[in-house]
Amino acid sequence: MSLSSHIEELKKKHHALSEKVEAAQRAPGVSSLELAELKKQKLKIKEEIERLTVNA
Repeated sequence: MSLSSHIEELKKKHHALSEKVEAAQRAPGVSSLELAELKKQKLKIKEEIERLTVNA
């Protein structure tokens, strides 16, 4: 897998997590712990994208 395609996959995952976070924030039954975990995953992916783009 090339670097650019890897970055694109990470961007897709980040976008999907963004949608999950938004849906979780609207859902009444989602715990703050679940929401925090989704946000943490999203942040890790964002940091990885930034790391790969800077070093590219």
